[in-house]
Amino acid sequence: MTEHFKVLNDEEYKSLTDAISLITLLIAGADGDVEKTELDWATKITNIRSYALPEHLNDFYKDVGSDFTERLDHYTHVTSSAVTMRMGEISDKLAKLNPILAKLPQELGATIYKSYTSFAKHVAKSSGGFLGFFSVGPEEEKWISLPMLTPIEMPVEDEEA
Repeated sequence: MTEHFKVLNDEEYKSLTDAISLITLLIAGADGDVEKTELDWATKITNIRSYALPEHLNDFYKDVGSDFTERLDHYTHVTSSAVTMRMGEISDKLAKLNPILAKLPQELGATIYKSYTSFAKHVAKSSGGFLGFFSVGPEEEKWISLPMLTPIEMPVEDEEA
């Protein structure tokens, strides 16, 4: 855990990193069929984000990637196989991130929130459409904004007159 996240305990930080696996399963499973292409793309995005973002997020995504596949497998096995129930279970788990995100400095909370919604869009676009990419199905569309999370806006800087 980097110094940017020191306001959190280990369990809270782990919840934030686990969210990427949960988001993957939420979006990939929204249509009832978790496709290998969606999981592969999520793994690739996690890897890319470990070096292509600001340093504090690079480190965050390195932590995500360290056990991403294992966490994804874990959540696949502990959530319901019935789509509606699984979506509700994952949504409830993700909703528990709201007080954790609120503990972070506003700019970091907003950055993580934006990162989550961006990640969800990438997973949603990884199947269907032209050559299997760039199409979001109606089931995924309901979830890609992660409606269970309270949006966090970047702080507005005071302008001096």
